[in-house]
Amino acid sequence: MVSWPEPPELRRCALAVAVLHDVDILPATDGVVLPGPPEVHVRWAECRRALSGTPADSDAGRARLARWLLLRRALADHPLELLQRNARPWGSPVDSPLHPGMDWVRRRVLGDALDLGFAFVGLDRANPERPVPVPARLLASAKVDPTPWWTEAVVYLERMGEMALDRLKRSNPRTPLRPMGDCDVVTLLGSMTLRAGIATPAAHGMRTVAVPMRNRGWLDLSRIDPAFSQAAARLTDITERGFARPLLVTREEVVQVRPGGDVTRAARETQNDGNVIDLRDVLYHRFTTG
Repeated sequence: MVSWPEPPELRRCALAVAVLHDVDILPATDGVVLPGPPEVHVRWAECRRALSGTPADSDAGRARLARWLLLRRALADHPLELLQRNARPWGSPVDSPLHPGMDWVRRRVLGDALDLGFAFVGLDRANPERPVPVPARLLASAKVDPTPWWTEAVVYLERMGEMALDRLKRSNPRTPLRPMGDCDVVTLLGSMTLRAGIATPAAHGMRTVAVPMRNRGWLDLSRIDPAFSQAAARLTDITERGFARPLLVTREEVVQVRPGGDVTRAARETQNDGNVIDLRDVLYHRFTTG
């Protein structure tokens, strides 16, 4: 059941955020104030939106409110023109627990595995160059409408996809796919230029890809243990996690394989000559008997 915290609970949550997360907060009659300049008045109704049903007295609730308040402060510190220059495309697996929400989605790639929306560089004080996705409700609370900037963000994504594809063509075929510019690997899969470049040469126009983390992707799964993608995703911090299972990529689609089954069957059938699998330079090899 979704909780509906009252002002006393929200006030205690805000106080805990100030102490535990080192967020500068001043009390107000109907909410809290983030000292400026400019001052940012955050009402209790907005604090409830930040919690999204998470209990106000939980660690998760306090973390949600802290993140919301820090982003509100960062957005207020950036003029609209600077936010426009810093707007970037950002990809999220559809089933990620950190997905910013359906109202954040600007484009869903065919296949129901990858969503694209806005992120902004310069909002994370610890790492200003890291793009930070911002939920649509938070942008609305800050009176920022990035809709006119989406075309420019898509052009940037396709340009980064073209550069990543060119780097792949000039490198060893077994070289992992890496971030390009401000686009990590999960985001780069949103580029039709990149998808067409890696999938069209493959048999049937489909490529099997593993992206268990946001900063690496493997295009040759015939050389990787079947359990590698799942294990790597589980061992990666949730903030840097990509897709839990391998992907089937075509020019138009990104599809995550279903749980269970033989996750490397497509790779073996489409990326090897005949029935012989080259086991040299294997990252992980599972020995079988019989």
